[in-house]
Amino acid sequence: MDTKATRSVSSKGDPCIESGGRVAGSRPTRRAAKPLPGDSWPSSAGQGALPPESIGSPWTRSAFGWGLALALGLASSIDAATVADPPLRPASELKKLSLDELFDQEIVSVSKHAERFAGAASAIQVITQEDIRRSGASSVPEALRLAPNLTVARVDSRQWAISSRGFNSTSANKLLVLMDGRAIYTPLYSGVFWDVQDTLLEDVDRVEVISGPGGTLWGANAVNGVINVITKSAKDSQGLLLSGGGGSELNGFGGLRYGGRLSSNLFYRVYGKHFDRDSTRFANGEQATNDWHMSQGGLRLDWDLAEGQLLTAQGDYYDGTIAQPSRGDIRVEGGNFIGRWTRTFSDESHLKLQLYYDYSHRIMPGTFEEELHTYDLDLQHQFPAGERQVILWGTGYRFMDDHVGNSAALAFLPAQVTRQLVSGFIQDGISLVPEQLQLTLGAKLEHNDFTGLETQPSARLAWTPTTRQTVWTAISRAVRTPSRIDREFFSPGSPPYFLEGGPNFESEELLAYELGYRVQPHRQISLSASAFFNDYDDIRSVEKAAPPAPRPLVIGYGLAGEAYGAEFAVEYRATDRWRLRASYTHLQIRLRPKPGSSDTTNGSGESHDPNHQLAIRSSMDLPWRLEWDTGLRYVSRIANQNVPAYTELEARFGWNATRNLELSIVGQNLLHAHHVEFGAPATRQEVERTVFGKVTWRF
Repeated sequence: MDTKATRSVSSKGDPCIESGGRVAGSRPTRRAAKPLPGDSWPSSAGQGALPPESIGSPWTRSAFGWGLALALGLASSIDAATVADPPLRPASELKKLSLDELFDQEIVSVSKHAERFAGAASAIQVITQEDIRRSGASSVPEALRLAPNLTVARVDSRQWAISSRGFNSTSANKLLVLMDGRAIYTPLYSGVFWDVQDTLLEDVDRVEVISGPGGTLWGANAVNGVINVITKSAKDSQGLLLSGGGGSELNGFGGLRYGGRLSSNLFYRVYGKHFDRDSTRFANGEQATNDWHMSQGGLRLDWDLAEGQLLTAQGDYYDGTIAQPSRGDIRVEGGNFIGRWTRTFSDESHLKLQLYYDYSHRIMPGTFEEELHTYDLDLQHQFPAGERQVILWGTGYRFMDDHVGNSAALAFLPAQVTRQLVSGFIQDGISLVPEQLQLTLGAKLEHNDFTGLETQPSARLAWTPTTRQTVWTAISRAVRTPSRIDREFFSPGSPPYFLEGGPNFESEELLAYELGYRVQPHRQISLSASAFFNDYDDIRSVEKAAPPAPRPLVIGYGLAGEAYGAEFAVEYRATDRWRLRASYTHLQIRLRPKPGSSDTTNGSGESHDPNHQLAIRSSMDLPWRLEWDTGLRYVSRIANQNVPAYTELEARFGWNATRNLELSIVGQNLLHAHHVEFGAPATRQEVERTVFGKVTWRF
């Protein structure tokens, strides 16, 4: 589904403009080559997932650490006289974009370069900074509830199940997630540890969410969708920001960000944040003993060099602790560094080089420990080929060093491994009819250590008969390559094993067919719709041991099946002060054993998805600089977990007391004191009603 979202009209926050750069071009065949400040890169990561829900869990530990210390130290060392005066504006000014302007905003995640939203040949949703602020979201997963083309379920105090177009679980493995060009990925199961994926939400420029395969550009993770979190450049986040608050469940939180200028063309941003969250509860009313707290800090530098060159360096560090009933607290720490150099030759040609390092260390006493080091290098080049073609190509290399501490409960054997991924892609954008008919052909070649060379081609066609409507269609092949859980997992941790990885596990395959329509029939109304049919093969299964031995069960690839559905969204600007949005998604998944398979689960461990989701959101500006935001969502039952259907309400009441001071009260899950969203009946936890206050001060 492709709903438009509100964003700032300031050119400093405009996704079409690089810091110190030019506005992206508007011709369909010659989009501006200049990438965005937080532009991401095609991923070379592989895929996988944890089968038992009780095995994969994120871990956390606390203290600001060197990230916050460095941030505050750098901020205090800069003479305030050298800092650019930030163009502060009341929050009410950020909502004045018309639907015409919103329809024309530019995105980068579909074709890996700037293109007009209305003409994109994909089902894409854009969540802007203003959407996040008005929702009252306190974390990245909460903000993702704003994307109706995602399924987002809270599992407990810290865990989330997030997916696109099915196959949801706490270890969902068919969704690629990036933050400022860094793939958030673990080779254990090719999923995301959502509780440690954080940043200062006020610094997020936008989140682009694609439902549907993106493997041609992004790699083997992007089977059912891509989430691309893009933060603001340092130049666009100048001055001091302080925020904090607390209430029920979200006991306390605070954040600080300071942006300044070191020279006329060198800008920096430093930040730190901390939160303390309460436990969820079991159905019998007992507390789950999983209260937790985490701190994070980081910095970013953006240097506008001469001759169309931009250099970006940024990094983060986090540290947290999560309680559990026994065996000591769960602990996590990690950090990352990203370096990016961009050279723009013309509006139609650019070269970009990016490298990043990511470190994570997770400890779950008595169960599991992992220390992962990831090194990634990517190169991308775009150039025109004749009058009607634009070629985009790139190559990447990733090295992962993974150390696992095994236990009596489970083991990854061997305990220490190194994995390499080498990839290359090419995409050709062809203007069949200038300004109206665009064909995009592409393919990605990726070599992994498990299955060797994998190919992921795609073809997309967009017809734009007028500037206010687009019909698009696509056919794509994507793969989910094996992860350590598929081949190297054993439970218990020593023989005799009950469950073990399959030594010959192959890549899961998808052939996807998509059709979509996007239109603005009136200056106050925009509509979008998309339909899809996904044909899956070699989906993970649990195979019985050869007779007469009853054990072990072996992870295989003996399932096949189909998924189909539709996504709808509508936005209505009733007045300049009142914005309404509604969305609906329908999903059906059918998996079955292939001939020769002994699997009896029919994929019940691979997919926990509702068939229907409905959401309605209202954002209203009241007199006296007051804001009133509400969101109502309905989620149908998850049949194979016996999770009942539920309806919930979120609300936010805000007051822009002064030009720089904002006060708000946020309520989440207001219709029920507690309810369940995900999990098996024997172990699942319930999400409780939350109310908290927040103060934000900008100057």
